[in-house]
Amino acid sequence: MADNDTIRLLRECDAGIKMGVSAIDEVINFSSDTRLKNYLKDNKAGHQRIKREITHLLDEYHDTGKEPNPMAKGMSWIKTNMKLAIDDSDSVIADLITDGCNMGVKSLGRYLNQYKNADKQSKDLTKKLMSLEEELVMDMRQFL
Repeated sequence: MADNDTIRLLRECDAGIKMGVSAIDEVINFSSDTRLKNYLKDNKAGHQRIKREITHLLDEYHDTGKEPNPMAKGMSWIKTNMKLAIDDSDSVIADLITDGCNMGVKSLGRYLNQYKNADKQSKDLTKKLMSLEEELVMDMRQFL
Protein backbone atom coordinates (compact mmCIF):
# COMPACT_ATOMS: atom_id res chain seq x y z
CA MET A 1 0.00 0.00 0.00
CA ALA A 2 2.78 2.46 0.87
CA ASP A 3 4.48 1.91 -2.48
CA ASN A 4 1.19 2.49 -4.33
CA ASP A 5 0.51 5.72 -2.45
CA THR A 6 4.11 6.84 -2.98
CA ILE A 7 3.94 6.22 -6.73
CA ARG A 8 0.55 7.93 -7.02
CA LEU A 9 1.74 10.97 -5.08
CA LEU A 10 4.91 11.22 -7.17
CA ARG A 11 2.86 10.94 -10.38
CA GLU A 12 0.60 13.78 -9.32
CA CYS A 13 3.61 15.93 -8.47
CA ASP A 14 5.11 15.07 -11.86
CA ALA A 15 1.95 16.12 -13.68
CA GLY A 16 1.68 19.29 -11.59
CA ILE A 17 5.24 20.31 -12.35
CA LYS A 18 4.69 19.78 -16.06
CA MET A 19 1.57 21.95 -15.83
CA GLY A 20 3.41 24.66 -13.89
CA VAL A 21 6.39 24.79 -16.23
CA SER A 22 4.06 24.92 -19.22
CA ALA A 23 2.14 27.84 -17.67
CA ILE A 24 5.35 29.76 -17.04
CA ASP A 25 6.52 29.09 -20.60
CA GLU A 26 3.20 30.42 -21.95
CA VAL A 27 3.44 33.79 -20.19
CA ILE A 28 7.09 34.63 -19.65
CA ASN A 29 7.72 36.25 -23.03
CA PHE A 30 4.75 38.58 -22.56
CA SER A 31 6.32 40.17 -19.49
CA SER A 32 7.83 43.61 -19.87
CA ASP A 33 9.26 43.69 -16.33
CA THR A 34 12.69 42.13 -15.87
CA ARG A 35 11.99 41.37 -12.21
CA LEU A 36 8.83 39.47 -13.11
CA LYS A 37 10.71 37.50 -15.75
CA ASN A 38 13.41 36.67 -13.23
CA TYR A 39 10.86 35.44 -10.66
CA LEU A 40 9.32 33.22 -13.32
CA LYS A 41 12.69 31.90 -14.54
CA ASP A 42 13.87 31.17 -11.00
CA ASN A 43 10.63 29.41 -10.13
CA LYS A 44 10.78 27.37 -13.32
CA ALA A 45 14.31 26.30 -12.40
CA GLY A 46 13.04 25.29 -8.96
CA HIS A 47 10.30 23.21 -10.56
CA GLN A 48 12.86 21.54 -12.79
CA ARG A 49 15.09 20.68 -9.80
CA ILE A 50 12.19 19.04 -8.00
CA LYS A 51 11.20 17.31 -11.26
CA ARG A 52 14.63 15.68 -11.43
CA GLU A 53 14.23 14.36 -7.88
CA ILE A 54 10.76 13.03 -8.65
CA THR A 55 11.92 11.42 -11.88
CA HIS A 56 14.75 9.71 -10.00
CA LEU A 57 12.32 8.29 -7.44
CA LEU A 58 9.84 7.22 -10.11
CA ASP A 59 12.68 5.48 -11.96
CA GLU A 60 13.37 3.47 -8.81
CA TYR A 61 9.76 2.28 -8.95
CA HIS A 62 10.03 1.64 -12.71
CA ASP A 63 7.37 4.25 -13.37
CA THR A 64 7.39 6.88 -16.09
CA GLY A 65 5.31 9.52 -14.31
CA LYS A 66 2.15 11.21 -15.45
CA GLU A 67 1.13 13.79 -17.99
CA PRO A 68 -1.23 16.59 -16.97
CA ASN A 69 -4.91 16.04 -17.62
CA PRO A 70 -5.40 17.07 -21.28
CA MET A 71 -8.69 18.81 -20.50
CA ALA A 72 -7.15 20.83 -17.65
CA LYS A 73 -4.13 21.71 -19.77
CA GLY A 74 -6.34 22.75 -22.68
CA MET A 75 -8.60 24.88 -20.51
CA SER A 76 -5.56 26.55 -18.95
CA TRP A 77 -4.12 27.29 -22.38
CA ILE A 78 -7.42 28.79 -23.57
CA LYS A 79 -7.83 30.95 -20.45
CA THR A 80 -4.23 32.16 -20.63
CA ASN A 81 -4.31 33.01 -24.31
CA MET A 82 -7.71 34.69 -24.17
CA LYS A 83 -6.70 36.89 -21.24
CA LEU A 84 -3.36 37.78 -22.81
CA ALA A 85 -5.01 38.60 -26.14
CA ILE A 86 -7.16 41.17 -24.36
CA ASP A 87 -4.49 42.49 -22.01
CA ASP A 88 -0.90 41.26 -21.95
CA SER A 89 0.16 43.40 -19.00
CA ASP A 90 2.34 42.19 -16.17
CA SER A 91 -0.64 42.35 -13.80
CA VAL A 92 -2.56 39.87 -15.97
CA ILE A 93 0.47 37.58 -16.05
CA ALA A 94 0.78 37.81 -12.25
CA ASP A 95 -2.94 37.08 -11.90
CA LEU A 96 -2.76 34.01 -14.14
CA ILE A 97 0.31 32.66 -12.36
CA THR A 98 -1.27 33.30 -8.95
CA ASP A 99 -4.42 31.40 -9.93
CA GLY A 100 -2.36 28.50 -11.27
CA CYS A 101 -0.19 28.31 -8.18
CA ASN A 102 -3.20 28.42 -5.88
CA MET A 103 -4.82 25.56 -7.80
CA GLY A 104 -1.56 23.63 -7.66
CA VAL A 105 -1.21 24.05 -3.89
CA LYS A 106 -4.83 23.05 -3.39
CA SER A 107 -4.43 19.92 -5.52
CA LEU A 108 -1.15 18.91 -3.90
CA GLY A 109 -2.68 19.34 -0.46
CA ARG A 110 -5.55 17.08 -1.49
CA TYR A 111 -3.11 14.46 -2.80
CA LEU A 112 -1.10 14.57 0.41
CA ASN A 113 -4.29 13.77 2.31
CA GLN A 114 -5.42 11.17 -0.21
CA TYR A 115 -2.11 9.28 -0.29
CA LYS A 116 -1.43 9.20 3.44
CA ASN A 117 0.70 6.06 3.19
CA ALA A 118 3.24 7.59 0.78
CA ASP A 119 6.80 7.53 2.06
CA LYS A 120 8.32 10.50 3.88
CA GLN A 121 10.63 11.46 1.02
CA SER A 122 7.72 11.76 -1.43
CA LYS A 123 5.64 13.74 1.05
CA ASP A 124 8.59 16.04 1.69
CA LEU A 125 9.03 16.63 -2.06
CA THR A 126 5.33 17.41 -2.34
CA LYS A 127 5.61 19.93 0.50
CA LYS A 128 8.70 21.42 -1.13
CA LEU A 129 6.75 21.85 -4.37
CA MET A 130 3.86 23.44 -2.48
CA SER A 131 6.28 25.89 -0.82
CA LEU A 132 7.75 26.79 -4.20
CA GLU A 133 4.25 27.56 -5.50
CA GLU A 134 3.37 29.59 -2.41
CA GLU A 135 6.59 31.56 -2.71
CA LEU A 136 5.76 32.46 -6.31
CA VAL A 137 2.31 33.67 -5.24
CA MET A 138 3.99 36.00 -2.75
CA ASP A 139 6.39 37.23 -5.44
CA MET A 140 3.50 37.94 -7.83
CA ARG A 141 1.62 40.22 -5.42
CA GLN A 142 3.73 43.24 -6.28
CA PHE A 143 2.66 42.93 -9.91
CA LEU A 144 -1.10 42.50 -9.39
